[in-house]
Amino acid sequence: MGRKQEELVREFCAAWGDGSLETKPDVEKILSMMAEDAEWQLWVPGGPIVKGKAALREEIERQKRIATNNKCNEVNILSSDVMVMQERSDTAMILGKPCPHQMVAIYEFDEQGLISRWREYLDMADLTRKMGVDETFAGTGG
Repeated sequence: MGRKQEELVREFCAAWGDGSLETKPDVEKILSMMAEDAEWQLWVPGGPIVKGKAALREEIERQKRIATNNKCNEVNILSSDVMVMQERSDTAMILGKPCPHQMVAIYEFDEQGLISRWREYLDMADLTRKMGVDETFAGTGG
């Protein structure tokens, strides 16, 4: 139960990068795994919610401008046929600063097996401290 969804999430995470400077998020691959009206809550609690493929594309492109060396590192995973919960210890360079961070990401799937909702629970105070900015910048790009 949920193995197919776990593999999709792993493939989705791999599409964000392998930790090298040369590898950028594969926007087309990422979006191909998401429903047309998918939602991404950038951080919980209180983070902005991005909805729909056009807005998702815009947000991923925004993040590509400020973050490099992305790598999602799975610690634990739990799944069912409609949801995957993944504990991660991610790495990235954001605004030129190393920003390792821990999170729990929750992915919900629609009837077609696409990601319909995605939310990430993380300590934004810790992450923004590492970035040297406030949460407003982190959510809007400035």
